[in-house]
Amino acid sequence: MSHISPDDLLSLFADTADAVAGALNDLDDWGLAGTRLGQHHSDLAADRVATNALLDAGLGVCSEESGLQAPDRSIIVVLDPLDGSTNAAQGIPWYATSLCAVDDHGALAALVVNLASGERYAATRGGGAHRDGEPIRPSAVTELSEAILGLSGWWPRAPRWRQYRALGAAALDLCAVADGRLDGFADCHSLGPWDYLGAMLVCREAGAAVVDAAGRDLTTTDPLQRRTLLAAAGERLLADLRAAWAG
Repeated sequence: MSHISPDDLLSLFADTADAVAGALNDLDDWGLAGTRLGQHHSDLAADRVATNALLDAGLGVCSEESGLQAPDRSIIVVLDPLDGSTNAAQGIPWYATSLCAVDDHGALAALVVNLASGERYAATRGGGAHRDGEPIRPSAVTELSEAILGLSGWWPRAPRWRQYRALGAAALDLCAVADGRLDGFADCHSLGPWDYLGAMLVCREAGAAVVDAAGRDLTTTDPLQRRTLLAAAGERLLADLRAAWAG
């Protein structure tokens, strides 16, 4: 699989997301599975079909639900089979499958699919970002006082932005920064690589800025690693957001 093209990866990812959607359509129990804290039956059902498809295609997998598999393969897919599973269980239409292929040079190709609406965000390294086949760009907002932010967790300080939304699926929240629906995003605790990597590539290819609040490299296939994400429509807004984060 070392020679698979970014476009072929996106095609595989689309088929994988379709398989996840099919598995969820057949699911009767959307409740907690009792296997580990916060894990739903839907997480497990989505993970089974997604990891099988990716491993069968000769790729390694780093999944939120099942960890790192086939780590010696030249491309590792960082997978969140169902980001926003609590939303899904509650019937809130903001949950997604997120896939990001990582090679020796970093994030290569990504697909984030809103499983409720069917919207698809795709990006390839150096190839731009698209929603449902159309190019996307972030908003033109440059001042934090004018920004609408997405939040994951609770902001610990007095807010400086215009409004915020806590929507419950970081991958989709970040994609909303990429296409201008949100002006920025702040993670107030920490995220696993599966939560953000696919949407990170979408953001960067769209022209948005994404960093770790502590300055660490965001690209990792280590399931034990965590990062604190800050994203903004542009560098000026990101600088304001980082200053607000630092207090």
